[in-house]
Amino acid sequence: MEFLKEFFVFLRIRKKLWLAPIVIVIITLGGLIVLAQGSVVAPFVYTLF
Repeated sequence: MEFLKEFFVFLRIRKKLWLAPIVIVIITLGGLIVLAQGSVVAPFVYTLF
C-alpha cells in the first residue's frame, strides 16, 4: 500500500492528477481479469463485456 501512497503523492506534486482516474480504471479491469481466471465468477464477468 505504500507504493500507492507514494504514487498519488507523486501525481499531486507533478500536477498529474488527471492520470488518477485512468490508473484506477486500469487497476479495476486488471482485478476483474485476475478474478475471472478459473473462477466461478467468470461467466458473470464475461457478460459485462
